Amino acid sequence: MDRVILEQYLALAERHAAQGRQHVARQENLIAELDRDGHDTTEARKVLDTLRITQALHEQDVERILGELTK
Repeated sequence: MDRVILEQYLALAERHAAQGRQHVARQENLIAELDRDGHDTTEARKVLDTLRITQALHEQDVERILGELTK
């Protein structure tokens, strides 16, 4: 694949990874707030699990593209 295209994909993947980290942090803060207020966090924790899985995929994309660029 063309290096310029890979660099564009990398920039996009890095942006998604950064946004994902923010989403995970926001969800963790929300859960902490719900816990503090004595609310049920079951569904919020399910969302957090999904966000973490998605985040791992974003991070894997970044690593995969970086690997392609170093070939």
